[in-house]
Amino acid sequence: MKTVLVLGAGHQKLKRLDTTRHTISSPITDGRELNEVIWSVDIEPETKPDTVHDLERLPWPLPSSEFDEVHGYEILEHLGQQGDFRAFFAHFGELWRVLKSGGRLFASVPCHDSVWTFGDPGHTRVINAGSLVFLCRAQYAKQLGHSAMSDYRRYLVGDWVIEYQRIIGESFCFVLRAVK
Repeated sequence: MKTVLVLGAGHQKLKRLDTTRHTISSPITDGRELNEVIWSVDIEPETKPDTVHDLERLPWPLPSSEFDEVHGYEILEHLGQQGDFRAFFAHFGELWRVLKSGGRLFASVPCHDSVWTFGDPGHTRVINAGSLVFLCRAQYAKQLGHSAMSDYRRYLVGDWVIEYQRIIGESFCFVLRAVK
C-alpha cells in the first residue's frame, strides 16, 4: 500500500502529474483503486482535509519518513517570500522529512513568466529550474565556483535528485526524489 500526502489540494485531492503524458489531471479512480492511502493537508477546514494546518508553520504536524509520495500542485509558490532562502530550505526540508527514503515530490508552480506568478495576490515566491539546483548536493559540486550559484549548503536539509522538469501550459512541473 502506497502512502500519499496531498498538500493544499482543496477539493482536488486526486489531482496528479502524469510524467509520461506531460499532463496534470484528476484520475478517474480514487485512492482505494490506486492501492493508496491518501492523507490531505489544507489551511481551509471547509475542504475537509485530514489535517487542517497552515504549511507556513513549521514543523508540520506529520510523522517523519511516512509518505511514498507528496503531491503539491500550485501550492509551493504560496510558502515563504521571494529572497527568503531560509524559508525556502525549511519548507523543502519539511517535504524531505516527511518522505520515505526514495520518496517522490510531485509538484507544479506557475511559470516565472505567467500572468499568475505574481498576479495572484497570494503568490509570494517563484520556483523554477534554477531553484531546484539548490536542493541537489551533486549539483552544488558541479556548479559552485563555476556559475553564479550562491552557497547555501549549510541550510540544505537532506538531498534530492531532480527526476523530471517540464513546462506544461502555464505551470512549471517537477518531480524530486528524496535521497536519505
